[in-house]
Amino acid sequence: MEGAYKNFFASHKGERKGKRVGAPRFKSRKDTRQSIRFTANARWKITETGRLSLPKIGDVRVTWSRVLPAVPSSVTVILDSAGRYFASFVIDTDSETDRARWNEPEPGSAVGIDLGLTHFAVLSDGTKIRSPRFLRRAEKKLRKAQRELSRKQKGSKNRAKARSKVARAHAAVADARKEFHHQLSTQLIRENQAVALEDLAVSGLARTCLAKSVHDAGWSHFVAMLQYKAQRYGRAFVKIGRFEPTSQVCSTCGHRDGPKPLHVREWTCPACGILHDRDHNAAINVKQAAGLAASACGAPVRPGLVPAQREETGSHGTPTRTCAA
Repeated sequence: MEGAYKNFFASHKGERKGKRVGAPRFKSRKDTRQSIRFTANARWKITETGRLSLPKIGDVRVTWSRVLPAVPSSVTVILDSAGRYFASFVIDTDSETDRARWNEPEPGSAVGIDLGLTHFAVLSDGTKIRSPRFLRRAEKKLRKAQRELSRKQKGSKNRAKARSKVARAHAAVADARKEFHHQLSTQLIRENQAVALEDLAVSGLARTCLAKSVHDAGWSHFVAMLQYKAQRYGRAFVKIGRFEPTSQVCSTCGHRDGPKPLHVREWTCPACGILHDRDHNAAINVKQAAGLAASACGAPVRPGLVPAQREETGSHGTPTRTCAA
């Protein structure tokens, strides 16, 4: 901390070369993770037996999640609140090599995605992906562990054990949700040249009566995974504006029927008489609004990113503090 303040004041006075350094910041009290980083100068290495040799610690047995594609330049050892240790490596990779790992999808293949709570995602081809609801399913176990923690005396060893039990239960939920997001995002990027979805105001929706379900779905993390995987593997990723009336317009004839409450899952277009599934129709409209509808002709799809609006409002322009039954 002393060195950080010295660098800050020296940079502020112009005595320190290089980019200007900001004021030191304390770690968040909500983030209980501990970490230490070893660079190449620390003389750490990966042994021939597959163990991680760290200075002043020795050889540590590691369960490898994947094979390292190149020699890492540094490693960060992280201890989370559940008492688990992780090793994170920094590696330089080649984007062309990453793209060569996957076969190219069919020319012009594109998909529109409508995110929701009834189903986690509905695709423009009609595929519906159920919402796992990891937090909802684990609520009973979490409630019991939290109740046991509240009854322990502060500062006691039993309280520390109970706190660790609560942390492990929450970590299991978070890991299951992350694994689901990774598998689904990888599948969508692998099978399509272009992916389009709506820019939802998650922070606004999280202030409504649906807050717990919105957080349980984890839309923001899923969208972030789609975006970086699309960039890494050379796919197009498009966000349409959150005020696009995807749930109000008929995807067949283009007639706008107006807003509908959330409990209306099917509706008939008064102009052409076609019965629409609300989510499927919205997914098709997302694909069309992103300019991907022409992909059916077999033309290569490489649209640019659409700038999203920044107002914190609910999806489709509806007020954020109203919820339909």
